[in-house]
Amino acid sequence: MLISGFDAVLSDLDGVVYAGPDPIEDAVESLNTLAEVNVAHAFITNNAGRSPMSVAAHLRKLGVKTSAEQVFGSADAGAELLARELNPGSKVLVVGSPYLRECIAVRGLEVVESHLDEPVAVIQGFDPDVSWNDLAQASYAINNGAKWVATNTDLTIPRAEGIAPGNGSLVHAVKLATGVTPRVAGKPESYLFTRAADRLDAKRPLVLGDRLDTDILGGFHAGFSTALVLTGVDTPQTALGAPVQERPNYLISTLADIYRPYPTIKVLGYGVQVGDTVARIKDGSIQVDGNESDLNAWRAACHAWWLAHPRQQTHQSPDIEFTSRGLQMLRRKTGENA
Repeated sequence: MLISGFDAVLSDLDGVVYAGPDPIEDAVESLNTLAEVNVAHAFITNNAGRSPMSVAAHLRKLGVKTSAEQVFGSADAGAELLARELNPGSKVLVVGSPYLRECIAVRGLEVVESHLDEPVAVIQGFDPDVSWNDLAQASYAINNGAKWVATNTDLTIPRAEGIAPGNGSLVHAVKLATGVTPRVAGKPESYLFTRAADRLDAKRPLVLGDRLDTDILGGFHAGFSTALVLTGVDTPQTALGAPVQERPNYLISTLADIYRPYPTIKVLGYGVQVGDTVARIKDGSIQVDGNESDLNAWRAACHAWWLAHPRQQTHQSPDIEFTSRGLQMLRRKTGENA
């Protein structure tokens, strides 16, 4: 099974374990089974609105066996970043949740509400109650020279009702008003991943996430293997056209797939074979002998495209054609014995 090659799991939350208040299919049982196969686990979240205690309580309510010590969030990471750079008692304008304010205060910094308080730094994190005035205060302070740290830059966030604007969308509004780019404390930077791995004493962790630009890129920055879980934001289509640093090592449907053997990827003279599907590049597009609904067809397409474009630095949307014929038809076509 896939998880056999790893000693720890570093899992995202939103879009992987739950969407809003509700668990995602297979997530709870899969996480609890990790203890049976002697694999440690931790949660890496860019949600700066809740404390590790609150997140752990939510997970336990859903049935996940965990504790606050296994939750690593971007609010604490952002506060630690500023605490290392600022003198004790320095004024920090906080745009975000009460917990983010608490993170700043417990590190000996003074929380202020207005640019008129002359803050030396601004920290911005997600909270559904953030208002236009909060963004304006941050913009005024940053334009006056304050340092700016964003806990995370997720443009969207999965909710029970669907996809909603995330902290990155609000950060972008401030960026447009100031012309300044913030430093990012959470994903896709490596800090949360390496901190969690150190805490677990893990040498071969597997990063599980639903977003290429945060989870997969962050795992890449940390030097860890990554799996894109197709229960949240990103899809096989977006993975196909991803730049090199956002390409996952594995594509899985749900967390239950970590307990199944991952199919062998074979690079052959006539294309890339995964299961009974084969993909090949022809005239700058992808031809797949397989069914669009088969995840192996997408795995084959991704690896064929990635092999042909090993240094791709931007997102692309290659043309792709599925024939539904599968491996048997291809073998007859090429004269190979079945």
